Amino acid sequence: MIPFGSQRGLGQDLATHLLNAHDNERVEVAEVRGAIADDLHGAMQEWEALAHSLTRCRNYLYSLSINPDPGQGPLTSAQYADFINRAEERLGLTGQPRAVVFHEKYGREHCHVVWSRIDTDNERAVPMAFDHEKLMMVTRDFARDHNLELPRGYHRDGRGDQFSLYELHQQRITGLSKGDHKTQVTEAWRHSDNAKSFVNALAQKGYMLATGKRPYVLVDLYGGMQALPRLIDDKSVRTKDIRAFLETDFPPDSLPSIEDAKKLAATHRKAIERHRLAEQRAEERVHLERRQAARRRELEQQAKNLLRQQHQDRQALLTEQRAARKTLRAAHDAQEQRICRERDRNRPRGLSAFLGRVTGIELMRKKLHAWHDRQRERAYRAERHALRERQAQERRALGWQQGLQSRDNQRRLKALARVERRELKSLNETFLRAENVAGRGADNQMPALPAWLLSKASDAVTKERASGAEINAHGTIDLMAKPPRDLEPGQLARDFAQAASEDEERDDSEEGDGGPAPSDQPKVRRYRRKRRRDREPDRGR
Repeated sequence: MIPFGSQRGLGQDLATHLLNAHDNERVEVAEVRGAIADDLHGAMQEWEALAHSLTRCRNYLYSLSINPDPGQGPLTSAQYADFINRAEERLGLTGQPRAVVFHEKYGREHCHVVWSRIDTDNERAVPMAFDHEKLMMVTRDFARDHNLELPRGYHRDGRGDQFSLYELHQQRITGLSKGDHKTQVTEAWRHSDNAKSFVNALAQKGYMLATGKRPYVLVDLYGGMQALPRLIDDKSVRTKDIRAFLETDFPPDSLPSIEDAKKLAATHRKAIERHRLAEQRAEERVHLERRQAARRRELEQQAKNLLRQQHQDRQALLTEQRAARKTLRAAHDAQEQRICRERDRNRPRGLSAFLGRVTGIELMRKKLHAWHDRQRERAYRAERHALRERQAQERRALGWQQGLQSRDNQRRLKALARVERRELKSLNETFLRAENVAGRGADNQMPALPAWLLSKASDAVTKERASGAEINAHGTIDLMAKPPRDLEPGQLARDFAQAASEDEERDDSEEGDGGPAPSDQPKVRRYRRKRRRDREPDRGR
């Protein structure tokens, strides 16, 4: 097996790459540890936020790819876990947040492990010195314990061998034999009543009638050339019979030449190939879009279920709060009714009532009852206000929680959109790579550049050098122009200084004797003021 590790940043791009289902036949996120989010994009975003807030580390991730040797068979899940734990301990990343993703590409399974290097307790990044040597030691120990053969370069004595991991070996070219050509042409000959039907039958089978050194020659769709009489497997049919059969409707001078027929066949073959390639690409694109749509439908269904659950939670909370308010109101009303019944039962009657009215005790009792009523009403209002505040807090908490859930779902949708764009980009790159490979041909060489293009490029470079440091009409050098490559060091600065001195001399010559130069006028004014002060009498004496 071959492990490859590196420090890197850009966690969102890495998550998009790891979830690319177009370049991989199978993508499985086996583990996400040390993050609140359970998806790769969310975990990478959390680790990036910790890196930026706690440290100034840019390469806050350590990415490790584990590629087993296909010649020794795939690794088991326990073997993958053993190697990952050994590498984690040897690299000093024990307990760090990590994500494990399995890929299957071209029938080959491999594993990607991504650790966060940020140590939140000490607010620093875990150093990764000598990580390649540590991975080599882990690989040697792992291969020895699991009876695996080490790849080339891992043996200290230079032994070992490793199969190519990305070898593409299946390229098969198919064609038609001469017997196949004879079968098809003979069948067309036997089922044709006249020359036109025969030529049409040949066209349906991919043959074109042409003329060359012999009157009648067949050119197939792939550019092959065969004499028509030799492709008719009937000993009773002679060459003169074929000529007599065709010359009335298709005289030789009306047929295209072999070169023209080959060009027409090549044009038609290219058109068929383009159409077939376009259909194949359209099918691949439709297949990819269908897989993306199925994956998006699953996420959208989760979003709909989340909205439905959130609505049910809100309704349940509102029902519960409404019931709590009704219970409080019912308890208050029951207390008021109970107090009213007790007051009515204890109300004085007869002589006691008369004495109470005369002495004023009844008035005092009424005022006391009114004061108790106000106290109960005030307590009820305070309790109702506290209940409403508590319920409002519960509604705000639920809204905040549901808002976080909705934003997390939107983040997942955005991450899925990034993955879909990356998959479409990979598909287009696959198409472009196929076109480039087909354009290079069997020798794997790029097409030659024409002579006119080289001469045009040479003329452009010559003009650019000629106009790079030319002096303009005012006698100064254009600093924005590109200097020629054969200038000596400091030559451009010396030319610029010389041009500036020539400008100053030209300005002085243009002014003549009309007075001092503008740069000398302040000196003249200071000299005149000094002369005037010297001529004035000394006022201090």
